[in-house]
Amino acid sequence: MILETTRAQAALVRQIGITFFSRLLINTSRRFIYPFAPALSRGLEVPLTALTSIIAVNQFTGFLSLIAGPLADRRGYRSIMLLGLGVLGFGMLLGGSFPSYWPVFAALVLAGAAKSIFDPAILAFVGTRVPYERRGLAVGVLEMSWAGSALLGIPLLGLMMDRWGWRVPFFVLGGMALACMLLLARFIPASGMRRMGAGGPAGFAQALRKLAGDRAALGGMGFVFCVSMASDNLFVAYGVWLERAFGLSLVAVGFATTVIGCAELLGEGLIAALSDRLGLRRSILLGGALSGVCYAVLPVMDISLPFALAGLFLVFLMGEFTIVGSISFFTEILPAARGTMMAGYFAAASMGRVIGALMSGPLWMAGGIRAVAVASALACGVGLVGIVWGTRRARQGPSDL
Repeated sequence: MILETTRAQAALVRQIGITFFSRLLINTSRRFIYPFAPALSRGLEVPLTALTSIIAVNQFTGFLSLIAGPLADRRGYRSIMLLGLGVLGFGMLLGGSFPSYWPVFAALVLAGAAKSIFDPAILAFVGTRVPYERRGLAVGVLEMSWAGSALLGIPLLGLMMDRWGWRVPFFVLGGMALACMLLLARFIPASGMRRMGAGGPAGFAQALRKLAGDRAALGGMGFVFCVSMASDNLFVAYGVWLERAFGLSLVAVGFATTVIGCAELLGEGLIAALSDRLGLRRSILLGGALSGVCYAVLPVMDISLPFALAGLFLVFLMGEFTIVGSISFFTEILPAARGTMMAGYFAAASMGRVIGALMSGPLWMAGGIRAVAVASALACGVGLVGIVWGTRRARQGPSDL
């Protein structure tokens, strides 16, 4: 019995490792357009605005999760994860093989689609296989792939582009996506991820009706909408704030992004280490409240560059702590339809990012960093009201009682 338990735990650790690497690959593919848009525009001989339009379109690929999540509940989580990696591999190889604007446009949009397909399935898989008492640790480790893409994946792609040209990362990412498909198919059994029994949703319409009719699910989607809106509202404006307040160059602003990556990594590590002890619900309530405070005090941190960077670090530290904790918590809200729950979660997050990005410019023009920060703080407050309303009677683990 002990030997069987040890083998099962080793198999689960191996599966988490494979999915972590797959997610690191997907996140790197999804994010590398941001710092390398100028290099890609030069390589494709198109205006920079042509690349920023890809970023705008990519914001809407998050809504694909509304299809992928219910499909994962019906067809099995492994199948949908393989589909996401297949979409990524096809897109990257397409962009590298045909060095013109529209194939690259398709490749980068498909990278966003791959993330929207893959993420609900892997998080639903974790919700099925990992006990609730260890869920925060497992999700926290997986979410480190987001910070890892900024701290490891993107710098490596930059070295490749500098040495061998802008097309090489597309081939590398595409080839690695296919390799991850093989590993995932080999080590993650389909039977361990397929949703069985009468408790599963009968179809897309039934699944989405169940999502819309669940108070805790609605509260969670409202919460992630608000905190995602708050985050992107600041993320769009922080670069121009640093440039104008402190006269920073583009290189220095890039360093600030590294600070954000470190904050994300620490936030993910904290949720992995602390959330199962504190309780996931308590963790996200604490994180949401501290996020609002950090946003509110950010305008008074512009007395010097070190203070401003420290303020940004704290904002993104608490933001990542809150988001990752909420992902862990909401894997247990609809146990019979975890893929559907996570699909609604990510769709709400995508809509929040879209709204946050759209409102950032007008807020900046109206009142600078003060208006942006106050709006983000208020959004966190509204999100907290939503999650308190929604989860008062939600199913909780022992550490939340």
